[in-house]
Amino acid sequence: MVTVAEGIPAPLHLPALRGMFEARKRVFVDLLKWNVPVLEGRYEVDQFDDEDAVYLIVPGEDGRHAGSARLLKTIRPHILDTLFPELCAAPVPRGAGTLEITRFCLDRAQSADARLETRNCLVSGLVRYALENGVETYTGVAEMGWLQQILAFGWRCRPLGLPRRIDGKMLGALRIDINDETPALLEANGIYRSAPVRPLELLAAA
Repeated sequence: MVTVAEGIPAPLHLPALRGMFEARKRVFVDLLKWNVPVLEGRYEVDQFDDEDAVYLIVPGEDGRHAGSARLLKTIRPHILDTLFPELCAAPVPRGAGTLEITRFCLDRAQSADARLETRNCLVSGLVRYALENGVETYTGVAEMGWLQQILAFGWRCRPLGLPRRIDGKMLGALRIDINDETPALLEANGIYRSAPVRPLELLAAA
């Protein structure tokens, strides 16, 4: 199952999301050594974590955060156009039907097999969210190892330009086109999961 939280003015103040911000700190700051803001020494939160952000969260068997991703509108400033426009050979893709995937996070407390399953559930949730909300395209920025995985999932995905070394890391930008055929393309590679996507408030009330 994947839960969706959106339209939250101060996401860090929502207890249900704090585990996500803690996991982001462990992955992006402690493990990957990103130079990004950390609040109270525990939470990785940046300027894009506002009421326009959409969060997709995969809970583990214990109910705690197992994986998550953040979606940003591209009709306003976002990571690709604000921080890494040089990764695009053409103008940065923008539009009401285009969202940017950011902070794709898999909690490191899981086993390797559990992380793989969480990844598959989260990717599937991104596809279902797109199909249910009129999203035709996702964009994103990724380090080379993760970028190569994304390109190999089997969906319609292509680089937006040549990778570049930025702050000591090889980064590339990509575009993923989503349509009714996408679930079958992912399923052919053993990735797609058909579990439901539910709004966070419905889960909390269940």
